[in-house]
Amino acid sequence: MIAILAISVFVILLTTWFLQYFKYEKHLKIFKGPRAWPLIGSALEFGTTMDLLPITLENKKKYGSIFKVYLGFAPPTLIITDPKFLEFVMGSTRILDKSEDYRFLHSWLGRGLLTSGGAKWQKHRKILTPAFHFRILEQFVEVFDFYSNTLVQKLEKEVGKKSVDIYPYVTLCSLDTICATSMGTEVNAQNDSESKYVFSVKEMSRIIIDRTFSIFKMFDFFYYFSKDYQKEREALKILHGYTESIIESRKEELIKANGHSKDIQNDEDDIGRKKKKTFLDLLLQYKKDGQPLTDKDIREEVDTFMFEGHDTTAAAMSFALYCLAKNPEAQEKTVQELRSIFGDDKERPATHRDMQEMKYLEAVIKETLRLYPSVPIFARNVHEDVEYDGIILPKDTSLTIFVYGLHRDPAIFPDPERFDPERFTQEKQVGRSPYAYLPFSAGPRNCIGQKFAMLEMKSLLSKVLRNYELLEDPNHKVVLAAETVLKSANGIRIGLKKRNF
Repeated sequence: MIAILAISVFVILLTTWFLQYFKYEKHLKIFKGPRAWPLIGSALEFGTTMDLLPITLENKKKYGSIFKVYLGFAPPTLIITDPKFLEFVMGSTRILDKSEDYRFLHSWLGRGLLTSGGAKWQKHRKILTPAFHFRILEQFVEVFDFYSNTLVQKLEKEVGKKSVDIYPYVTLCSLDTICATSMGTEVNAQNDSESKYVFSVKEMSRIIIDRTFSIFKMFDFFYYFSKDYQKEREALKILHGYTESIIESRKEELIKANGHSKDIQNDEDDIGRKKKKTFLDLLLQYKKDGQPLTDKDIREEVDTFMFEGHDTTAAAMSFALYCLAKNPEAQEKTVQELRSIFGDDKERPATHRDMQEMKYLEAVIKETLRLYPSVPIFARNVHEDVEYDGIILPKDTSLTIFVYGLHRDPAIFPDPERFDPERFTQEKQVGRSPYAYLPFSAGPRNCIGQKFAMLEMKSLLSKVLRNYELLEDPNHKVVLAAETVLKSANGIRIGLKKRNF
């Protein structure tokens, strides 16, 4: 009896899989891709987070700039590195929702700016956009400098060693910065080197990608019996507790600043000038028809920005230091530019105007983000049948933008493995599609904080370079892991030497 039941269930599952497969293949057969086996699709091909990028890059070479992948019972995914197709996807107002895989983020980030869609996304984007006005960003420059100075002091004990993993230091500095600038509160993360928050972010990032490519863990029923589910629950206690404490702390500060009144809407100082509002302040003070955002809405946006605002920039800055250590010529050009701005002064804080003059450093950052994009893969969902170039993209198809593969396309970037900031001079960028380089996404759902991130990166990198010469560790080569943010599984190691600036 049990055998008959098992066979019946198997036949039903097999029939369901084939019906779905042929439903999509009717439209997508034009695209090539790895073989899709019944029930599991191509899931066994991808392995760990460290295998994902090289395997997907190899598939791109084999099947072309648009290829398809089936994973279990999920609707198919188109992996895209074609700039023309990307222009259609990124510019479309009909393809704004994130893919179904983003549901694995919901327990952590809820329906914040990263994961929400439709009216909620539009409303929250509108609320938060003023927090990134250039006049607001200008006031943060001195905060960037303050925490960069702390980083320089912390790194002093690593001078003279063969190498140090720079990533943990930069991550804590970035966490300090995001809390002070966008949340209006101090957390002193650099003085708490065993940050449970940072560890929990890392755990959640790993778990989310593992679930995406696991034929068992992608189903909640099986996932709830896994060790990762228990690890997720422990991580979420820390992550949500951390952001809730920041929200409460800022609420109390705003009430105190407004004369112990619970109305924290006051946005003028004692002499009637407009106050500068942080990201969190805008959320706390928002009201529509007298109704504020719910505590849940606020926490979801804070969780989202705490994650996106510190982890992505920390990865980019760490990889930039690694690239400069490996490429002493580029490092020397960067230092010469900084000398032309600061003279021999290591200590003077960089102003907003100074940062506009850091053209070569900006090219270094852009080239770093080409080789090591902080978000190497992201995806959109087709929520209704859409036509592209005579092809129907069926409802629920996932469109995955393979940024890492796009940035290493030799047809767009010749000799793509070579670090060359000159690729981003004005002359070299002429004729290059704006959709051939997507470190901050593009179109309506581009990164809201990209200008903030660029200022923070220039501030930290320029301060480190004015104080230290960066040296390559010849025995260290990064092992890339495609988590929600690009990481190195074996750290990002460089040597440090005091610089005679």
